Amino acid sequence: MRTFGLIGYPLSHSFSQKYFKKKFIRENISDCEFKNFPIENINEFPALIKNNSALCGMSVTIPYKQSVMKYLDATDETATEVGAVNCIKIKNYITTGYNTDVFGFEQSLRPLLKHRHNKALILGTGGASKAIQYVLRKLKIDFLLVSRTKNKEEKTKISYSELNKEIICSHLLIINATPLGIFPDINNCADIPYLLLSSKHLLYDLNYNPPETLFLKKGKEKNAEIKNGIEMLYHQAEKSWEIWQ
Repeated sequence: MRTFGLIGYPLSHSFSQKYFKKKFIRENISDCEFKNFPIENINEFPALIKNNSALCGMSVTIPYKQSVMKYLDATDETATEVGAVNCIKIKNYITTGYNTDVFGFEQSLRPLLKHRHNKALILGTGGASKAIQYVLRKLKIDFLLVSRTKNKEEKTKISYSELNKEIICSHLLIINATPLGIFPDINNCADIPYLLLSSKHLLYDLNYNPPETLFLKKGKEKNAEIKNGIEMLYHQAEKSWEIWQ
């Protein structure tokens, strides 16, 4: 039995296990299983690999997309450039990291883009944000990173308190790459001036549970186009499966 799995902590919000279990049934794949491995510290990762000889591949979620990299034997070019891994291929105990979030996000975002979406705000600076930055650079979309704290040395990074009418009205693509609003914390959202949003804005939330987060609801109230992250997850999961095969 070939084993695939997911590492992160906690994993109560996990998409991957449900997705792959359904996929194995739907496609009559009988020699595979998918398990959750909720490890409280990333330093448990080497022992996890050593003690599970049937492991062929793993998905990686919050908060280990960056910290897992130092434990891998290799990373592909994209994952290295992004600085984050969400997919690991395991063969003869050799671990290689990939970033399929990049593929998933690009496939999901491209059909929504219009000429006016040439500037973006990325809310959050964690592992998920890294893939978003990579895709926007590829698509030649200028962006600002928005964080709770400002680093004066990073010209592309501002704090939430600095968001004003000029910035909101000139950055018509806003992407939430934070965990804010995920179930059960559904009454929370990033602290941006939602009153300044318009029908010209596109709001993209990497979260998908609930399907319409408070971030997206507030955008919808201002007639902005909205999109959650479920399609991105489908694309990245299938890309991961392709890599594992």
